[in-house]
Amino acid sequence: GEDVKPFTPEKTKEIVMSLQQPAVFCNMVGDWPALHWNVKYLSALLEGRTVQFRLGLKTVDLVPQFETSCSYVEATLEEFLAWSCGQPSCLSGPFSCYDYSKYWAYADYKYIARIFEDKPEIFQDVRWSDFGFPGRSGKESTLWIGSEGANTPCHLDSYGCNLVMQVQGRKRWHLFPPGDTSFLYPTRIPYEESSIFSKVNIANPDLKRFPEFRNSTAHVVTLSPGQVLLVPRHWWHFVESIDPVTVSINSWIELDADHEARVEEAITRMLVCAIKSAENPSDGDLWLNPTEVEATSHEINLLYLNEAVSAYLRCQETSVSGQARSSSTGAEQRTNTSCKRKRREAGCEPEGCTLLTQDCSIPKAEELQKIPFGPHLIQVLPQSHKTNVMGAVAVKSDSQDLHENKGEHFGNLNCKRKRLLMSNDCETAAHQMDSDCSPCTSQTALSTNDLLDCLVNPRVISLVAQLLLERRRM
Repeated sequence: GEDVKPFTPEKTKEIVMSLQQPAVFCNMVGDWPALHWNVKYLSALLEGRTVQFRLGLKTVDLVPQFETSCSYVEATLEEFLAWSCGQPSCLSGPFSCYDYSKYWAYADYKYIARIFEDKPEIFQDVRWSDFGFPGRSGKESTLWIGSEGANTPCHLDSYGCNLVMQVQGRKRWHLFPPGDTSFLYPTRIPYEESSIFSKVNIANPDLKRFPEFRNSTAHVVTLSPGQVLLVPRHWWHFVESIDPVTVSINSWIELDADHEARVEEAITRMLVCAIKSAENPSDGDLWLNPTEVEATSHEINLLYLNEAVSAYLRCQETSVSGQARSSSTGAEQRTNTSCKRKRREAGCEPEGCTLLTQDCSIPKAEELQKIPFGPHLIQVLPQSHKTNVMGAVAVKSDSQDLHENKGEHFGNLNCKRKRLLMSNDCETAAHQMDSDCSPCTSQTALSTNDLLDCLVNPRVISLVAQLLLERRRM
């Protein structure tokens, strides 16, 4: 018989667009051909073509393994499988320099439209129409293939909300609400459009350096094959593969709120590129994420900013005129701005993106009661805090586990300083400190990145964007 799903597409879309906390959909993709996209199947589809893998160390340091500190290899999925199984043939392959017991590998952010551009028929194996998004398929989706330990540093996505389908193996998701942003010490270094990284290594937090991380509230879930996770807008997430081989497929759902987010991202890009490009290249600071091909010029960044502001204002005008014509809340807008997200690769973005309205306010208790939680829609609940001897928080169960804590960064100094007045005597001013402080050393000197952490802090950028938009309206 035909597979009967627990929710209609209309109801599923309503849940996705209204729910402001992570949740897992079950029994929604059992008839999707993409559910059989394990690595062996994908290897046969690729017919020996290579993909890029990012490699990192399994040892857990206090510092997150950003993409700028990883190694990269080009390999076939067959070679990846052999390596992950410890086969002798790997001794001479692209993974020969990387001991499986010490390293993980991740083919992440692979646009299905690009890697399977010669097989467009397989796009229909992914059926986001079941979630209320007709026409959305593998063409608007991304593929992730990893080994045990493969992970992405904790970050939030500036644009959209996220639907993630687990295909093979299991992944553990550590999610933090938008209200915890200050506790996660946000940074834009390494810089990547639409990704705000956390300075905290969620798996091994440095609580001396980031004490506020203790105040965070982690929601942790282990996603299994056949399940689909909803990551609401601006939820932080750290994701790790916990089985020898994992495969996931995701799609970012564009929202009306993305218009303002693009203005904020344009401001951030302009500031980061201007300030970091002015530094001495010999300093060796790998500030640009590998996903960003190059630092764009001031002229291009200014053009990008103006286009983002214009798109926002057009959207506002359309919204106002639309409300005047109809009180319907289901109107959808079309735009030619990029759909999502970080990878601005040629041919990877749909021709147009359907932007959907999502209210970012916290839902009231009565609204949550209307959400049909149960065996087919499982809440990802906050973890209880159990402090271990190291001062971190560790919670483990059959389906969930975590290392958690929190914090905000506006440049932490090791000693208090008096507010320095402008003075011609720079040497004297540099030593005007409280009596309980020792003279500042090179370790306490502010860096360019310290300044950027303040300048492009999400709260600051949000205020700047509002002021800029007000200026354009005048």
